[in-house]
Formats: sequence, structure tokens, C-alpha cells
Amino acid sequence: MRALVTGGAGFIGHHLVRGLLERGDDVTVIDDFSTGNRARLDHIRDRIDLVEGSILDEVALDRAVAGSEVIFHEAAIPSVARSLVTPRLTNNVNVGGTIEVMLAAARHHVRRVVFAGSSSVYGIPATLPCREEQRPSPQSPYGASKLAGEHYIHTLGKHHGVETVVLRYFNVFGPGQDPASEYAAVVPRFATAVLEGRRPIVNGTGDISRDFTYVDNVVAANLLASIALDASGLTCNVACGSRFTLLELLEAIAAAAGRRVEPVFGPARAGDIRHSQADISVARDRLGYEVRVPFGEGIVRTFAWYRDRGAGATAKPDSGSDLSS
Repeated sequence: MRALVTGGAGFIGHHLVRGLLERGDDVTVIDDFSTGNRARLDHIRDRIDLVEGSILDEVALDRAVAGSEVIFHEAAIPSVARSLVTPRLTNNVNVGGTIEVMLAAARHHVRRVVFAGSSSVYGIPATLPCREEQRPSPQSPYGASKLAGEHYIHTLGKHHGVETVVLRYFNVFGPGQDPASEYAAVVPRFATAVLEGRRPIVNGTGDISRDFTYVDNVVAANLLASIALDASGLTCNVACGSRFTLLELLEAIAAAAGRRVEPVFGPARAGDIRHSQADISVARDRLGYEVRVPFGEGIVRTFAWYRDRGAGATAKPDSGSDLSS
């Protein structure tokens, strides 16, 4: 299969590229490296076609899409916190870019587009776990942009005869997340603080909980979504179906490090919801999805990756962590 990954130098994107290559696919990546890291692709550069450009650039996008059977649309401006500061940029890329990807898919007769959705569309859920039939109520520009992207994906797909699948990711973590970003996710922030002997900052009281999902589970869901029969128009959660608090997350990282860690408690972050957890029965029933790497094992693998690479040495001082998904 010939596949295109938009945002293939991003955290999830580069893991997905690896998974596709392992499956034997021919892979093209388009990335403008505004948030992605070119170095993530260095070890596979000779095995992929790379188009350096924006999904908002029709010429670059057409060059990347040409010949593709499936598009995995991962490119986005991530982060709830960033979207509160730059809502226009978030909308332009996450919504406008998604429209451009769908129009290019139609021009080049792509069979299926698999979209990186987000649990942020649920907002503050009335009940847990979150189920796909619940009414979305995003609480941030990021969540709103991801919900709009879902609607454009399915609407334009139906209009142009392109199959579409939306995967709503829940708090993905794993090797390769950037701990130095101003909007770094909570797992690399905690891991690198522990490696440096610093006390991690826990925003709020630490009882906020998330369905932390190791990245290999997300890759597996994407591969299944690209080949599942009768899946067009499907929207489903991708997660582990469980939740852990920030303090439980820190305890797991401390256990992986073999030491006791005392956090510093800081103010709650704007836009954060208190609790999130997925019902993954739709993905299981429609895609054959199963959790391959549970939370605890994922934390051990992730901490080992940062430890082995001395990642703590390059991290910025901890100013809080993003809980976007």
C-alpha cells in the first residue's frame, strides 16, 4: 500500500511512519517542520519520500498526495494551552489544513483518509467513560478545531467519494516526545524532571486523571483503520479504557526510576478538564482494536528511552505540563 502521513515528523507521526514501513508500505511524509522534528526521520530518511512543505500549500500537498491509497492526517497545531494563545493559527492549520487535505484526496482519488481526532472534543464529560454518541462540548480552541476537522473529514469524504475514519486519541505518550517544548506533554516533563533530580510541578492538586495511552496502541489503531472493511464514516475512541491521576502517573515514573519523588504543586492550567477516560468498545468491535501496551509497561518503556538518551539534560526548567490529547 502507498501511504501518506501528514505531519510525519511529529511525535505520533514518526511512530506511525515506522509502523507503516514495518508493515511493508511505501510511505510519503509531508511536514513543514514548524512543530515536527526533522531528526526523528533521520534513521529512515532513505526509506521514505519526504515533501518539505505545508498542508496549506496546494502545490506541495498535491506532490505528496499523488499516488497515495491512504492518507493518515496527523498534521496539526497541538496543545490546548497553545490554542488559547493562538486560536487563529490553530484554526488555520487544524481546520483549514484538514479541508485542503480532503480536497487533495478527492483530486487524486485517494481511497481512505484516517484522521487524528482528539478526546478534547468531549470537553467536560457528563459521564465517564466517554462514548462516541455523547454530545461534544469542547472547552478550548484546540478541541473546537478538532471537532470541526471531524465534520469536514466526514462531510467532504461523503461528497467526494473518499472513505473516512476518525480516531479520537486520548493522551498519547511514548518515546520521542519533546520535553523542552513550552507546551510539552506531562509524561516527558515528569520523566526529565526525575532524571535531573528536580521536583516535578504538578498543576492543581494532582487528582486530575487521564486515559494515558502508549503510542504503539495508536499506531496499531491507525493500521487497522486503514484496512478495516465497512469502516467509512466511523468515529471511534483510541485509548486504554482506564484512567490514572497525575500523582499516580508520577508514582509510576518514580517506580521506573527506582526512587522516591516529591512534587511541587502549582496552579491549575487554563483549559484543563478534570477527568477523561474512553470507552473503547467501538474500536474493538469495528476495527479489531485491542490494547497492546498497557499504561504501566508504557511508562517503563518511555522512561527507559529518556534515561538511555540522557534526555533530561536538554529539558527546560519545568513550568507545567500540557494535558492535551
